[in-house]
Order: sequence, then structure tokens, then C-alpha cells
Amino acid sequence: MSNFSRRRFLLTAGATAASSVFLKGCLGNPPSPAALSPKAEAIELSPEQVPETSTVKLGYIPIVEAAALVIAQEKGFFAKYGMTDVKLAKQASWASARDNVTIGSANGGIDGGQWQMPMPHLISEGIITNGRKIPMYVLAQLNTQGNGIAIARMHKGKGLGLDISGAADYIKGFQQANGRKFKAAHTFPQVNQDLWIRYWFAAGGVDPDNDIDLLAVPSAETVQGMRNGSMDAFSTGDPWPYRIVADDIGHMAAVSGQIWRFHPEEYLSIRADWVDKNPKATKAVLKALMEAQQWCDQAKNREELVQIVSQRNFFNVPIRILQPPYAGKYAMGDGKADVGDFKMGPMYWKDDIGSVSYPYKSHDLWFLTESMRWGFHKGKINDIDQAKQIIDRVNREDLWREAAKEAGFNSEIPQSTSRGVERFFDGKEFDPENPEAYLNSLAIKRV
Repeated sequence: MSNFSRRRFLLTAGATAASSVFLKGCLGNPPSPAALSPKAEAIELSPEQVPETSTVKLGYIPIVEAAALVIAQEKGFFAKYGMTDVKLAKQASWASARDNVTIGSANGGIDGGQWQMPMPHLISEGIITNGRKIPMYVLAQLNTQGNGIAIARMHKGKGLGLDISGAADYIKGFQQANGRKFKAAHTFPQVNQDLWIRYWFAAGGVDPDNDIDLLAVPSAETVQGMRNGSMDAFSTGDPWPYRIVADDIGHMAAVSGQIWRFHPEEYLSIRADWVDKNPKATKAVLKALMEAQQWCDQAKNREELVQIVSQRNFFNVPIRILQPPYAGKYAMGDGKADVGDFKMGPMYWKDDIGSVSYPYKSHDLWFLTESMRWGFHKGKINDIDQAKQIIDRVNREDLWREAAKEAGFNSEIPQSTSRGVERFFDGKEFDPENPEAYLNSLAIKRV
């Protein structure tokens, strides 16, 4: 393709994308065009950077973790790098996302998208796909923080906060007093939100496998259970914490940034066969995501970010409910001090420790180490060496680095695949150079 033809193609595609955004905005309550900052302009791509395809289908769940993907599309960053036909497909649940990536876009599914960790590793190994191995590549982290532990209002004043060691006897004795165990939930088993609430319970001396009932339940169903008194706790992501406190359903025991400051949250992962066939398109997607993440992290853009993602075709959430978490403001309830730190909310590009977007292998290792801690996947992930081998197959931080260099973000590239020692609110430390020491330090575990 000649330079003239390529330029004409990009300009035409940009105009088409703008028309599509306008039409989609009509489905909800779009912000006034005058209130929006300009879209990214298409750039002249060298022959080495022109993507093999302009199309990819990425699934997402309508929560704050998906914001950078939405912004990459709506602000024109995908089109800027030649990915003019990116389809964002809203998923009904994490199970639906898993099933859709298993069948692939050619069969009506998806090529990849947003994932809780370590879902890409488990899908690659066939662990959560009925033995069918679908190799996946982890390409970028989407965000940090943005989660929390919600407690039903019936437990007000019982000491269920960040440190529940003083309330452990109350939780353990709940069955004797009420005829059922203390019941807690998350949205999908053995991944992020399950791991956050397990860590929190165990740090307070409560065994999540024996002292309580811990279930995978859809968000809306869990909140209704908290309303009627049949559900006691919920590991949830923004924007649910605001709704739970504002509607007096309950209070927040902790936001996840208090449990582990600047923890890894959700990730972009795409089927390996798509990436292997389209390496330049993969890097184009990454460049667009990186620019979107930088845009999201600018405080001046947060109001517009909320306006965009709140629309019916994306999160379908009122603006007033998204504004507090994006400002890092969390009303905790139950007499607890509110959180009012911008950097306690979701961050997308960079935090006070280092890169958010870069997929550190050390974080993958923590997720798989926690899997071993709780006895998940016995016979399939048996030891640290095996976990590292899986990570080396799945984590493609090399593609992130290449994309960052091509986009000119050289100063933002981490020097190591490890972020170093991670520290938790209860004083525990995870040294990726010695995961066994971390496991040995934990009082409640299955190994």
C-alpha cells in the first residue's frame, strides 16, 4: 500500500469510527460533544508497523477495570494505530467470557479481552475449560485497585473492618447463633476477587474453607442477598462499593488498596493463535491501550472518563455512582473514616511503585502461589517450578516492551520482570525470589 493510500485509509477509517461513536452514544445519554476532548488522530505507520488485520474482538465486563479498553476505542487510540475495527463485546459473566474465548471469534466468540487473574493461565492449561487447552498470552495489566470487601448491614458494629481478628469469634460462632454459617461471595472461583476475600479472612484468623461458606454468586444476586439478610459479605469491584453504602445495604470493611497497596488487578489477554498470527496488530492494540491508560490517569480527564463509561452501551451506571471511586473517595460506613486519596482508586498507567500497565511476571507468580496455598488445581499446578514454566509460556511481557519502544514510551519500561517484594496489610511479604518463604509464613493454608 502506498503512503498516500495508507494515509487516505486511516483518515477514512477515523471518520467512520467517529460516526459509529456518535450513533452508539444515541443509545444512552451521551455527553455533549463540546464537553469532550478531541479524539486521537491517525498517524502515518511504517510498513513494519501496519497491522496484519484491523479487526479484533475483545470481551469485557462492565466494571472500572475495563475503562481503558473503552477509552482506547472511544477516544480513537485503536484507530490511531490502524486497529480501525476493534469490537468490544460486553460479557454477561466471567463464565461467559471463558466460554466465548474458548470457541473464538470465528465461531461467534471473542479473541480475548479483560480477565481476572490467573484465568489466562488456567484457560491455557485447560483447567477451567473441561480439559481443553486454549493457549493464551497475558499482554498487559489493565489497572490496579478498584475492589473491596462489603459487609451486610446486619453486622454493623461487630468489628468487621480491615483487621477482623477481633471479630473472628463472632464470624466463627455465627452458625451456632443463627443456624447457618457466615456466608460470603465473589463473582468467579479461584481468581482475583476470591483471592482478595480469602486473604482478608485468613489474615484475621478465619479459615475461608471451613469457618464460613464462600460461594461464587453474580453481583446483583449477592447484593439482593445482603438486602434480605441471607448474604453477609461480598468481594466486589467498583462501582458496587458506593451503591452498597449509599443505599444502606451495608458497609465497606476495606478497599483492596488497603489490603495490598497498588496490587495487580485485571489484565488484557488474547488467544495465542491470534497473537502469533497478528504480532503487529497485537502491538498496535497494546500501543492504543497504553495511550488510553495514560489518558485515564490524568485527573483532568476523570470527569470525561466517567461520562463516557457510564453510558448504557458500556457500564450503564449513573454518573454519580462512578464519580467517587474515580476520585479515590470511598464512604466506608459503620463509623469508619472515609477514604479520600485519589491514588486509592483505580489507576491504569503508573502508581507510586512503578508501572501499572506492564505485566510483571512476579505478579503472575503471586496468583499461582496463592492458588497452591488454597489447594486449587492439585495435580495440575503442583509446585513453584511448574508455576514458573506456565508463566513463561503465558506472559508475553516482551511484546509489551516492544510496543512501548515503538510508541516512544522508553522511559516507562521497567528494568525487570519482577516488581520486587510485595507487602500486605497484615505484615506478610511476598518475595518472588522465595515464594516458599511466603507460603511458610501463612498460618491458614492447604499446603
